[in-house]
Order: sequence, then structure tokens, then C-alpha cells
Amino acid sequence: MGRNYSFLLTNLVLKDFKVRYRNMSLGIFWSLLNPLVMMGVLTLVFTRIFPNYSMSEFAVFVLCGLVPFNFFSIAWASGTTSVIENSALVKRVRCPREVIPVASVLANCLHFVIQIALLICFTVLFGHHVNRHWLWLPLVFLMEVAFVCGLALITSALNVYFRDVRYVVESLNVVLFWLVPIWYALDKVPVAYHFLYQLNPVTAVILACRRILIESSAPPPTLLVKLPLVSFFVLLMGFLVFRWLKPRFADYL
Repeated sequence: MGRNYSFLLTNLVLKDFKVRYRNMSLGIFWSLLNPLVMMGVLTLVFTRIFPNYSMSEFAVFVLCGLVPFNFFSIAWASGTTSVIENSALVKRVRCPREVIPVASVLANCLHFVIQIALLICFTVLFGHHVNRHWLWLPLVFLMEVAFVCGLALITSALNVYFRDVRYVVESLNVVLFWLVPIWYALDKVPVAYHFLYQLNPVTAVILACRRILIESSAPPPTLLVKLPLVSFFVLLMGFLVFRWLKPRFADYL
């Protein structure tokens, strides 16, 4: 039984990945082009138009924010609509339906890995050397994947009953682009709001990336405690909410 579920999960991941780039001339190159374009635009704005002389290596700095946020926003949005888009599978095939949003998030991990490789290349090009602290990166990124899986389980289940949920998620992603420190440093945020920022796993991942890749040091212990706690709490809540709502999916699909 477990082998069958693994086969289903693998095929759903590969299907989502292939569908995304079907009939596209540049194909997988879009995984590199999107963060490069955004990095170029933000670097131009904040080093030439509104220069910030206190922040060096802005290109790497902003890429440390864009790569985790791009994965978060795209994976959450696609995970939210995954059950609706696979309604035939939900109604006709007996399988754990939790596999569907999880597979949608994992399919985006393939793009995530490509963009992480781009980030590492830029880090090395700017003169930062590989060191032992880089071993924290897989753990940090794994926590983000767990967090997004939890969110996708919740919103994909709610989206079956309330089709507006997908638009709420899209709007929240736009808002979060400004509320997550992608193009600005956390020390620019009033101290009173630091605790709220650090509770957001996406912010924690970005801060950890900058600490590891730019400052060549380990993430602070408080971050390493809060990030897994919040990520796995959201993941657990995701499975519980999805399990509670899934019995009546077929009635609404």
C-alpha cells in the first residue's frame, strides 16, 4: 500500500512539473529567469535610483530573499488549487487525498532547487567561500517546505468549499512581498515588530540564508528553535484540517 502511495505521489509531482512548462519555448529556464529579472530590477532601484549606501552586495542580499519567497508564493498558490484541478482523481480513485496538495508543493521543490543553485552561484561569484555553516541550509529549506505543505493542506481543503480562497491566497502573497524583508533588512523594522517578523517561517528562512551565505555564520539559536516549531505546528494543523474537511469533497467538486 505504501509503495502505491509513493508511486502516486511521484507521478503527481512529475505531472505538475511537466504541465507547468508544456508548450513553453524556454522551458525550465524560466526557473532561473524569474529571480534574475526581479533581482536586476530591485538592484537597479535600490542601488541607482534610491541608493542605499549602507548595504553592500545588494544583488546577493535580495536574492537571499527572492528565492525562498518565490518558492513560498508559487507553491502555496498552486497547492491551494490542486484539489480542484485534480477533481477527477479525488472522485474516482481511492487514495489519501492529502497526497494531492503535498505533491503540488513538492513539484515546486524542483524549481526551488534550481533557484537555490543560482543563489549559491551568485554567492560564490561575490567572493563568499563554502564553509561548515552551509550545512544548515538543507535544514532551513526543509522547514520552509514543511510550512508550505501545511498551509497548502489547509487552503486547498477550504478552496473546495469556498472558491474565493485561491484569490485570498493570491492577495496575501502580494501583501507578504512587502511585509517579508526581501529587499530591506530586518533592522530597518521597528523593534516592536521583530517578534512578529520572526514568527513568520519565510522571514526566518530569509534571515537564516543571509546569516549563512553573506555573514558566514550559523543562524541564531532562537531562530533554529522557532522555525521548526512553527513549521511543524502548521504542518500538523494542515493534516488535521484537511482530514476534517475531506469527507465531503466529492459533494462540492
